[in-house]
This record gives sequence, structure tokens and C-alpha cells, in this order.
Amino acid sequence: MKKIILYSCLFFISFSVLGQRKDENNVVKTDTIATGKSTQLIAIPIAFYTPETGFGFGGGGQLFFLKKENTFKNRLSNILFSGIYTLNEQIMFEVTPQIYFGEGNYFIDAHYLLEIYPNSFWGIGSNSLDVNEEIYNQTTHALNVSFLKRLPPDLNFGFQFIFKNHEVTEIKEGGILESQNIIGNRRTVVAGLGAVFNYDTRDNTGSPNKGFYYQAKAQFSSEIFGATSGFNKFIIDLREYLPIGARSLLAFQLYSENNFGEVPFQALASYGGGSRARGYFFGRYLDKQMYVSQIEYRWRFKERWTANAFTLAGEVAERPEDFFSINNIKPAFGLGVRYKLFKDKDTWLRFDYGSGIDGNSGIYFGINEAF
Repeated sequence: MKKIILYSCLFFISFSVLGQRKDENNVVKTDTIATGKSTQLIAIPIAFYTPETGFGFGGGGQLFFLKKENTFKNRLSNILFSGIYTLNEQIMFEVTPQIYFGEGNYFIDAHYLLEIYPNSFWGIGSNSLDVNEEIYNQTTHALNVSFLKRLPPDLNFGFQFIFKNHEVTEIKEGGILESQNIIGNRRTVVAGLGAVFNYDTRDNTGSPNKGFYYQAKAQFSSEIFGATSGFNKFIIDLREYLPIGARSLLAFQLYSENNFGEVPFQALASYGGGSRARGYFFGRYLDKQMYVSQIEYRWRFKERWTANAFTLAGEVAERPEDFFSINNIKPAFGLGVRYKLFKDKDTWLRFDYGSGIDGNSGIYFGINEAF
């Protein structure tokens, strides 16, 4: 949810300001603060309000690399950065480099996060109760760096380095985190290596109109690298986009996550959020195993407007063999609308409403499609 808020504000506010100008062909250049032969720097203000944060404000920017060797399939290498402070004394700072080189044959995908942020915890398992909600405060430093090699035309393979340091600064006295001695209730370090393999034929990444995206990840956190506990994580993400006529399509996703070992609660599979289980708070249900399956219908009713309807189902469990108990499945459905921000760039402002069971629901603002 926090990432959704961040990116929606970055683009929504810049669009609101720039939309008052007459020359739409220069809509990006109006926010450009520096341009060279090989780079372009764009600055964007940030302001928002949510019940969780109060009023928040800050600034961000995006540095684009324009050389041919830093471009792949019209995707420009870039570094996105932002800093936010809220009146609830929350701080978020992010840097996200995505760099192509060798004319797209190699790709570095990295992410750094500093976050001082309160969060909610209901316990672990698919049957955690709403009345169990407790607030904890946590400071996080996280770094994830992936290096990928393209195997023409559509295969990519590479390795990851993962480091996350979660310092839990305050928990509820006598609450679940303390009384049940949950792994990670004071401090967690996740550190290790991973491998990534994907097959990607999408026409674009933000709002695909056709193609496939199949990804498999294996991540290993080990005390050898400084982790507080050792565990393994395996992720499979399968997506397919099927056009139906000239103006609509069906999008499918099957996502599964499996964790084995001594897994801190910060690294458990998290059900909910604006990408995989709209209609549920991100992390409302936590456990070692999770799957989510969703289907979405998208209809382009005007050149720059799209409406969508989606439905999904999934669950969390301690063991894979515990899946598919009818009492544990968490379905949801919802509706949404998108608006294309720039005529010549495939960037969409997204609004969704999702409704789950047991009173769970959510409104989501973001950039581009959920999947």
C-alpha cells in the first residue's frame, strides 16, 4: 500500500500540475530540470493524505539514460528516487535503479529502501482474527540487487543479492508478537543470494496488451551472510494477456510463494495489497505458504480510458498440503478505471476498489496495472 501511495502521488500530482499547460507535446519537458545528450532529469513534487499517515509531503525525481546501449524495446534505463515525511513522523526514502546496458543484453534491477513506519499485525495463519490487530513500529533498511543476462529473444537469467535489516522499535506489551515469541519480533536480518529466471514476451511492462510473463525465483537467506536465521524462499509468477477484439483483453495471474526454515514474520508470504490480493490489507494474512489466482477483464472504451473488473482467490497455510480447505480460501472481486497520463507514453493512472470477505475491502491508487 505504501508503494502504491508513493507512485500514485508522484504521477498524479505531476499530471494535475502539468495538465493546466496548453502544449501537451512538452508535458514531460516542463518538469525537466536538466538535460544532456545522454541523460534527462525530471523532478516531481509529492503530497498526499491517508488515515494511516496524516498529511505527507516530499519530493522525487527520475533520471533517464538516453543512449542506445541503455535502451531495450523502447524501455529507457532510469533511476527513480523519492523522499517523504508525514505529520505522523513517518519517513520513507527509496532509490530504484533499472539499468540496461550492452543494448539490452544485460540488466541491473536494484532497490534501496529506508523506512520508519508503523504497521499492523494480526498473527500468523489463515484464521487470524480482526480483534487481534496490534500496532508495531519498525525501522527498515533494505537492498535488493539483481543482475540479469538476456538470452535472445525473450529469456532472462541472473542472480540476486538480498539484504534487509528490520529493527522493531516498539511492540504491544503482552501482545501476540511478544507473548508468542514470534521470530523477528525484535530484530531481523535477511541476507543471502538468489537466482532469477523469466520468460517475457509482453509488448510493454506497465500495461500489457498481449504476451506472456513467466518468472521463477529462488532466494536463500543464510547466517553465513549475516542473517539472523536461515530459510529458503521460492516464488513462481505466471501471467498471460489474451486480446479479445480490438478494445479488450483478459489478463490472468497465478502467483505462489513457498518458504522453508526459520522464517521471520517480516519475510513470510503476505496476502493482500494493491497488486496480488486487492480487497485485503497487505499482510492481513501471513504464513509460510501462499497462492493467489486472479483474472481481470480490461475494456478500452476510449483512447485514454480503460475500465476493468477482476476477481481473485487465494490463501495462506503453514504447509502446501494444507491448501484448498474451503474455510481458508480468501476470495475478492472489484472494479476499476484507468487513465493514460501521456499520449505518447504507456503510463496509466489506476483506481481500483476491491471487496473481500469478513468486511475486508480497499481502495487503491497506483500507476499502471496491478499485474
